[in-house]
Amino acid sequence: MSIDPALAACEREPIHTPGSIQPYGVMLVTASDSRTIVAGAGPVEDHFGGSWQGASAGGLLGVNLDDLWETITTGRLTSLGRVQGKTREMNAVAYRSGDYVIIELEPRTREDDIDFTYVYDLDMAATEFERASTLSDLCFTAAHRFREMTGYARIMVYRFLDDDSGVVIAESTDVQSDSFLNHHFPASDIPRQARALYIRNRVRVIADVDYQPAPIRPFKEELAALDLSDSTLRSVSPIHIQYLRNMGVGASASISIVRDGILWGLIACHNPTPKHIPRSVQVAVQALASSLARQIKGKTDGEFYRERLRLRSQEDAVMSRLGTDKSLMAFFERSGGELARLVSADGFAAIQGQDLYTFGKVPDKIDIRAIAEHVRVPAAVQPMATQSLQTSYPEAAVYANLASGLLAVTMSTEVPTILLWFRAEHLEVVTWAGNPHKGNPGDGSPLTPRTSFADWTETVKGKSRPWTLAETEAAARVVRLMLDYRNNRRMRELNRELATTLKENEALMLQKDFLLKEVNHRVQNSLQLVSAFLRLQARSANDAPSKAHLDEAQKRLTAVALVHRRLYKDDSSEVIDLGRYLADLCNETLSTMDDGWAHQIELNLAPILVATDRAINIGLILTELIINANKYAYDGNPGPLAIDLEQHRASLRLSVSDRGNGKAVETAAGYGFGSRMLAAIVERLGGHIDEEDNHPGLRTVVTAPIQGA
Repeated sequence: MSIDPALAACEREPIHTPGSIQPYGVMLVTASDSRTIVAGAGPVEDHFGGSWQGASAGGLLGVNLDDLWETITTGRLTSLGRVQGKTREMNAVAYRSGDYVIIELEPRTREDDIDFTYVYDLDMAATEFERASTLSDLCFTAAHRFREMTGYARIMVYRFLDDDSGVVIAESTDVQSDSFLNHHFPASDIPRQARALYIRNRVRVIADVDYQPAPIRPFKEELAALDLSDSTLRSVSPIHIQYLRNMGVGASASISIVRDGILWGLIACHNPTPKHIPRSVQVAVQALASSLARQIKGKTDGEFYRERLRLRSQEDAVMSRLGTDKSLMAFFERSGGELARLVSADGFAAIQGQDLYTFGKVPDKIDIRAIAEHVRVPAAVQPMATQSLQTSYPEAAVYANLASGLLAVTMSTEVPTILLWFRAEHLEVVTWAGNPHKGNPGDGSPLTPRTSFADWTETVKGKSRPWTLAETEAAARVVRLMLDYRNNRRMRELNRELATTLKENEALMLQKDFLLKEVNHRVQNSLQLVSAFLRLQARSANDAPSKAHLDEAQKRLTAVALVHRRLYKDDSSEVIDLGRYLADLCNETLSTMDDGWAHQIELNLAPILVATDRAINIGLILTELIINANKYAYDGNPGPLAIDLEQHRASLRLSVSDRGNGKAVETAAGYGFGSRMLAAIVERLGGHIDEEDNHPGLRTVVTAPIQGA
């Protein structure tokens, strides 16, 4: 798959290490150990005189930092309260970046003294959010309320779509401002690394797009690359500044809407002239954005629940047509229309071996069989839904008018039965804020932002109406109910035949079990033999490093043996329940550890069906993370450990969180064989691994596709 040059260029820009700040505030870079100010940025002399460098941070600010210093950490701001400068009071916050503590100060204004009326208005805004009847009403109410609170000329509620592009779904403007309601913006406008910073730093203010960046001084190489991800004053990418100028914006602010830890959207604030909102207002709008995110989740979940109820009644209509048919095709002949209407499909097809049934508008039979073969295996793991079949199956482009969208489920009958729902191409006219294809060079020349945001329309072809999650679940549930009904009926019939074949079947099963156990036994014996050999070598090792390496290798081999033994206790050899598998694996792993661990581990594992080979790799990853927590977080002693497994769209997320020594200690100790093994396994799964502070402790998150490539 080709990479958009604009996105690639944006991803390479070091926006978290600009080496400068916006000059409406002051930054002091303080050595963490000595609390001595080693560098600064902005008008430091105007507020603290010329003798600031080398001074004690507490002495210069007139603040007792003894109780606060150890609470300052990475990933969040710690308030230092009011600080008296030479001419005015300032609000001070601090955070940790590497070996430094960064202190940022903004001039205190009259708006910082929030009175009862402001708090009341904030509560009333949250109440209005609760009363909104739909998601659209909620977002328009939010846009109006945020404009009242901030005073910006244009407020847009911007929602990210599945392809990372965005659309303005609600807006509140003054009479002079242009409207961008329902306008789309390409993914390159807010690249991946910028979205990551929006989750970490949820209020971002650019007080004046024409500001001159204030560099960190005196210049030092290590300070030029200082990570300012948590900074409220961080200088902005020149590309983004020019983008705002081209848009006619003089000042902006962005407030993140984070739902379940994922960036759902933004409150985008624009003003034609320079404008700054004080720290107290920033905190207030961040709190209001959190309230908005909760209401968005509530409205979305409510709509999903209502759609589920509607689909359940249609499922009952389908299931009522099940009879005493000996063939599934007879059932499809009688129920094809109801099955198509269940998910609002334009056509439906079912394939079982050489049998083929169709209803409604569908491609030719030869094309249907080709599609069925294409989706047979992935649709057995979980329903496969796409609104653009030709994206993954280019041959489908010739019949896009009939089957641009596809929902497929494979029923695990003796001869697999593949159910296909089709949706025709749905031409959609998308209005973009300017041509999204301009300003994105592909020849290596510098990336430049778009200069025009005039309406630019594009007709999207080759796509159907999207399948909702509730529709996908309904298709899977009907297939499961059909299979259960069919299996139960056949079970009654087969019970009469089983009496005469029971002995033969039992002999075959015993033979199969014997062969499987023999293979498993030999693998286990081999693993135990190698483990014993490593243990003997460790005992006879003359130097401590060699003994430590051999002990570590023996532990890893024991982990592999546990994963293997647990796997071959499952009934399925192709697809297994990953949640159940990991739970059983944790129990077996704990049996090899100190007894104190039995009451320290908290499991929250969602049932996710995955292929066996992926389950093996994920089991190895979990075992390695448990070993790391035991070794590095708690120095070999038991301690709290939370293990979570959840599904997000087509991906799974496995997180292991401890409350131990913290990210700095564990990361510094974790670049050995185990870390390299983890990285290799995660790469093979096509996923990625992230580490973040758990305050205290470390939270490691592994994200990977449920289905392999």
